[in-house]
Amino acid sequence: MLSWGRFRRSAPDLAAAGRALLYRSGVGLAYLGTVRVDGGPRVHPVSPLLVEDGLYALLMVSPKLEDLLRDDRFALHTFPLGDTEDAFYLTGRARFPREEALRRSVAAAFLAERGMSGPPPGFGQNVLVELVVETCVLSRAGEQITWAAAGPYRHEVGRHRAMR
Repeated sequence: MLSWGRFRRSAPDLAAAGRALLYRSGVGLAYLGTVRVDGGPRVHPVSPLLVEDGLYALLMVSPKLEDLLRDDRFALHTFPLGDTEDAFYLTGRARFPREEALRRSVAAAFLAERGMSGPPPGFGQNVLVELVVETCVLSRAGEQITWAAAGPYRHEVGRHRAMR
């Protein structure tokens, strides 16, 4: 698994396309899938943040956060917007960095993206989560490109091809 920065250096074209799709509304928006305690899926919108060399989220204390604390696996999928079906999907593991300087940097990016001069109520209670990349799929114009941290990426036009 790779930090966003290492993923970006390993597959720069995929990372650039992923960033554009995550931020196509002007702020980071995606669906975060986690594993509930009963093994079922839980999916909620989040605001991912690309800061420095990491992909982060600031999560409220919630069942979604509890899922990640118990089982750190996640899936992240971009929001569908406009008339395109382009999409970016990541899987990986959540990490919980404790460096206060990093938290301040991610919080500042969140506020700046939204043009906010100060944090909203309860913002300081949010938990910093780093989303570390294991696999990704970029779907664009009938083409799907699949990438895994364990190897190079491949693409197929018109159908999905898993790597191995």
